[in-house]
Amino acid sequence: MAKITINAMKDGPCIVNVDGKRVAALCRCNSSSNKPHCDGTHAKSGFKADEAHIDV
Repeated sequence: MAKITINAMKDGPCIVNVDGKRVAALCRCNSSSNKPHCDGTHAKSGFKADEAHIDV
């Protein structure tokens, strides 16, 4: 079974890893023009959020 981890980065996107390999960066700021993927807009918009970690 694959090991999946999701890391919500401080002031940034959720990074999804499968078996240690990054497969996606998902937007949390709701400003990306490439939703659901992060395009870096969080840095320009001043998005603030705590970090978190989930192992599935």
